[in-house]
Amino acid sequence: MTNASTTAPMAPPAAGGKLAPSLVGLSRPELRDAVAGLDVPERQQNMRVRQLWKWMYNRGVSGFEEMSDLGKDLRARLIDGHNIARPTIATMQQSTDGTIKWLLRLADGNEIEMVYIPDDDHGALCMSSQVGCTLNCRFCHTGTMPLVRNLTAGEILGQFMLARDCLDDWRSDGPRNRPRNDQGGGAPRKVSTIVMMGMGEPLLNYDNVAQALNIVMDGDGIALSRRAITLSTAGLVPAMERCGRDLRVNLAVSLHAVRDEVRDVLVPLNRRYPIAELMQACRDYPSANNARRITFEYVMLQEVNDSLEDARELVRLLRGLPAKINLIPFNPWPGAPYECSSNNRIHRFARILNDAGYSAPIRTPRGRDIMAACGQLKSESEKIRAASR
Repeated sequence: MTNASTTAPMAPPAAGGKLAPSLVGLSRPELRDAVAGLDVPERQQNMRVRQLWKWMYNRGVSGFEEMSDLGKDLRARLIDGHNIARPTIATMQQSTDGTIKWLLRLADGNEIEMVYIPDDDHGALCMSSQVGCTLNCRFCHTGTMPLVRNLTAGEILGQFMLARDCLDDWRSDGPRNRPRNDQGGGAPRKVSTIVMMGMGEPLLNYDNVAQALNIVMDGDGIALSRRAITLSTAGLVPAMERCGRDLRVNLAVSLHAVRDEVRDVLVPLNRRYPIAELMQACRDYPSANNARRITFEYVMLQEVNDSLEDARELVRLLRGLPAKINLIPFNPWPGAPYECSSNNRIHRFARILNDAGYSAPIRTPRGRDIMAACGQLKSESEKIRAASR
């Protein structure tokens, strides 16, 4: 049975009917500029930035009034001129398997979805990078939406912060943010990993995604390890090298087909960057090695990409690459043009990959009953013409 509830919005402070600018997602230099604009003496500005950084990203407070080591006057100026609000929760749904999906409303009224997938006492947070998507992948529900706009760094980071709020996952005691197997012990966070696999193509919003993830990885704040972050791309080849060089997070590639004529239909971006170019970009990815393999996502579509010949061609494509293949049973959505491969076909496909020496786990669908599984996310946001805005 699906549990659904609506959570009261956390309205961000506004002045004169206009939303105050958020401090969430600002880089340290940008935050220092904001502090300077509040008439903080120059000799105090770096200290105030450190304090704000700690309160926002280490302690997770949601209001300036909680920042007890800031003077009353400064807190008042912050309240009048800025906010640190998260996105508003429009609805929350919980699956029978424990998966949670939030429909989040942004300050401009647009909506995105975010999913938490628990595993014992920790779990993964699937975050969005865009409202809608421009790639139109045929098997993906989000692909039926228009691209409305990119998310800001603050809106991306705000998803993570809101998930911690909802899961009571902010702690000030003990080792911070350590997954179970990190050195130093300590209980794991409930949000132990991030996957940028929600709505949108992260590499089409690279600057904002990078700024948000750099704050997540910052050792003085959230301090999540780059090894605990996976960024998924449909194959935006020119941005892949930059991502691997600058962010050095784990890479997941939405492959889904081994022949250009099939991938051109499933992932239209392939017409611009065909499989040969994509595979070369994967071989050149700066952070890939045997300890940090590239994950190839492969959705299993009945009699489309699931033949034994397809499996053997996938082995050939990946030869010499430090790779892992996630086989994803297709998750249906209203009007979807495909069906999921049978269990027998999926297991035969996996056996060929395993026999060739590749790890090819078959992903267990999570959150299907609340449309929270891979490829099922969508909101009702629509692109509005500039004249209408």
